[in-house]
Amino acid sequence: MIAGPTDPPPGGRTTELGLRENWLQFTLLVVVNVCVGALVGLERTTVPLIGTDVFGLTSDLAVFSFIIAFGLTKAMTNLAAGALTARFRRKQLLITGWLIGIPVPFALAWAPSWGWIVAANVLLGVNQGLTWSMTVNMKIDLVGPARRGLATGLNEAAGYAAVGGTALVTGYLATVYGLRPVPELIGIAFVVGGLGLSIVVRDTAGHVALELAQHSPRAATVERLGLGKAFTRTSWSHRSLRGASQAGMVNNLNDGLAWGVFPLLFTEHGLGLAAVGLIKGLYPLLWGFCQIPTGLLSDRIGRKPLIVTGMYVQAGGFVLALALLERPLLAGVLSAIALGVGTAMVYPALIASVSDHAHPTWRANALGTYRFWRDIGYAVGGLTAGVLADLAGLDATVVAAAVLTAGSGLLASHWITEHPAR
Repeated sequence: MIAGPTDPPPGGRTTELGLRENWLQFTLLVVVNVCVGALVGLERTTVPLIGTDVFGLTSDLAVFSFIIAFGLTKAMTNLAAGALTARFRRKQLLITGWLIGIPVPFALAWAPSWGWIVAANVLLGVNQGLTWSMTVNMKIDLVGPARRGLATGLNEAAGYAAVGGTALVTGYLATVYGLRPVPELIGIAFVVGGLGLSIVVRDTAGHVALELAQHSPRAATVERLGLGKAFTRTSWSHRSLRGASQAGMVNNLNDGLAWGVFPLLFTEHGLGLAAVGLIKGLYPLLWGFCQIPTGLLSDRIGRKPLIVTGMYVQAGGFVLALALLERPLLAGVLSAIALGVGTAMVYPALIASVSDHAHPTWRANALGTYRFWRDIGYAVGGLTAGVLADLAGLDATVVAAAVLTAGSGLLASHWITEHPAR
């Protein structure tokens, strides 16, 4: 008999919820997510410049098409991942994500045309949607409800610190060896490491079954939702989940916009590849490491204060980028600090908030829906940045990001609530 996705593991192994009780598996999953983040970090510094300098693209919308392809694919995969957990074990989906990601560093390094870069980002979107979704779900499974904020903080810290570290390294390598192929080929190590550790790590089906057993049978029956109903509830009908979904989308909208615009904006104002790599690396490094204390803080003071304040801090980061642009390195560094810290406040608190309001029987679908809206923000951000930059210039695009982010913080302050049982 084949075990189902939520069946406990065979062999009589004791299953407990908690970070301390599952520290080894949790640590392995943290390292896996380092590899996940590092693979997407390959693109943060170099790919927009590959579009303009290697392939001669003159339209900003064409340059940002790789972000649109990545965002759309990752968003759809996030949504599918929640539904797929009802049929497959999380570990199976994690391994599948890594197998799909194998061609990515090779395509980035030796793509003969820009279309190949866009196609590589379709594969990268599927890779990120499956691997990142499964690592966060598996960590939440392991720790139980008491430490969700810390668990998501550690997960996102590992991933985005790796994004930042890789952006720094690729900026340096591009300065020494050129934009291709050396900076991209370090991605081979990330794919090999992530795939190898994913094969070793144990599935968390037993932990899901244990948490389900701790809810009353009546509640489990009432709360069991399919993907369609979970999508509707998470996207709109549940006020707090709606607030989290829109905040996640705008957060990644401004990240996608900064991803495409900042390398072009700061090189246009005289900065070299190493300086741009510093800016593009500092932002996700702070975003990453600061999520450990902010995730823990969200368990203590609640999710909403961090979400609302974090959105306003991010909006301030875009204002700084323009206000100090006559000194581009200072503008870039201060903007990166504000964006990194603001995003760190928001990211783990949003995932934990969605987990708080979703029953274990439909939590994977709720997280998949939230992550769908969050990562569709990359596509919306890339499209918005490309259209606005072509029509009104890069400066106007940064202003639009600041306004949208502040508006999202205002909506979050009205819609998001704390779960009484948190």
